[in-house]
Amino acid sequence: MIGLKKWYKFPRGLSRCVLVIIVYICASAVIRAFVPAPQAVGMSSPERPIADIRFFNDSSWLDEGARYLSQNVFDGIFDGIRAANNLIVLDMFLFNQWQGPAPENHRALSSELTQVLIEQQHRYPDMDIIVISDPINTVYGGLPSVHFDEMKSAGIHVLLTRLDQLQDSNPLWSGVWRGLIKPWGNEPGDILPNPFGDGRVSIRSYLALLNFKANHRKLMIADNQGSELYGWVSSANPHDGSSAHRNIGIRFSGEAVLDLLNSERALLSMNDADHLVALLDKRLEALAKSGIRLSLTEGPVSAGAEKIQLVSESSIHKAVLAAITRTRPGDRIDMAMFYLSEREIIAALKKAAANGVQVRVLLDVNSDAFGRSKNGVPNRPVAAELVKASVVVRWCLTEGEQCHAKWLHVRNAEGHEFFVGSANFTGRNLLDLNMETDVRLVLHSDNSMTKEMHEFFERQWSNADGRGYSAAYDDFADDSLWLTLQYRFMEMSGLSTF
Repeated sequence: MIGLKKWYKFPRGLSRCVLVIIVYICASAVIRAFVPAPQAVGMSSPERPIADIRFFNDSSWLDEGARYLSQNVFDGIFDGIRAANNLIVLDMFLFNQWQGPAPENHRALSSELTQVLIEQQHRYPDMDIIVISDPINTVYGGLPSVHFDEMKSAGIHVLLTRLDQLQDSNPLWSGVWRGLIKPWGNEPGDILPNPFGDGRVSIRSYLALLNFKANHRKLMIADNQGSELYGWVSSANPHDGSSAHRNIGIRFSGEAVLDLLNSERALLSMNDADHLVALLDKRLEALAKSGIRLSLTEGPVSAGAEKIQLVSESSIHKAVLAAITRTRPGDRIDMAMFYLSEREIIAALKKAAANGVQVRVLLDVNSDAFGRSKNGVPNRPVAAELVKASVVVRWCLTEGEQCHAKWLHVRNAEGHEFFVGSANFTGRNLLDLNMETDVRLVLHSDNSMTKEMHEFFERQWSNADGRGYSAAYDDFADDSLWLTLQYRFMEMSGLSTF
């Protein structure tokens, strides 16, 4: 005891350095835990009138053991790019050709998107194309991106999001990284294999990866030959290894597109990309002079009208909880989700079911990630908890691809409320740690979009036309204590990729 007290009171040499480092790391972790999120996250627009909305979805199913696909999300995005001649702002999370041990040979989405953008830039040299993405596509500086380099050479503006501006989702590690590793930067190396595909990277790439944070958005804004602006919000990545996933997307026009632009403008400001903010403002000024309406209506949408709202990060969380808690006996909740783990939403679903709301949840089994096996966390322990609370759960039937949609439908006496976008219902996705964008829609029963999105879910739930879209809960059930404890610890601590 005397020796310890003496060491603490009179540190010398290495002991002093270790003590200073420990204090710095702990202080950094504590301070970051209380630093408010940047203004670019947690944004929520006013409700806007519905204007020209369209639903896209990518489906997969099994028939006599063979996998079949029907996909149109990126076909719609490519059509939007080809129709633009003034402005494109594209923000996509995974934008690379890398694949895991079992390659997905369906479609080279990353190369397709790169070439479509370059062709459009060459077709209209004076247009402005801004591509925003996540540094995961360079393994955090450890590998060059062939796609980004090609686009830059064609005159396209490419920006990788500064993730250090976000709050730390893995505080047990991020304090170490900020204090001891980040100051050294990163560069291409050949010490370790690329964790996502071909090539080799430095140790620092792996150390940056352990921060578990991302700009996870999947969206685009583009003009239509200078006559109107359209927005796309989806769950789909231009990633070759994800090309067969089940995904959804929404295209819309009207004032909500301006809200989407304002959200991306805030992201650019967060990244100190003042030159891109100025370029965007100049282009919007030119579009306004050409006749595109860029002013926003003051005041709320009229009562009972259909409406659309842009929500991001914690605003998605608040809006989803509000929608679920507004339900009454006899209402219905349908959900299709890749990851479901956020405790407040799980509690709200259980309470709704207990109050007489019919709750159906379609989940990915979480058994596969680009050819690598997973143990079902978080969805299997969460499903076990939900089933005990009278929530009906089914599993997506997949063969290597993922049930990657993030979709919620709340049906009550007032109408239909939908959420579509990039956000999984996890703490990392909904509590201002990752960057996410969703669209919230309030539609009437007689809207064709309501019918289309309802059929999207019903087709998978009931295995329409004899196709194998989903399986009963018991087929993949796992209520083991170990899996539950693992999920709870990972969700609470941030030591997870979900």
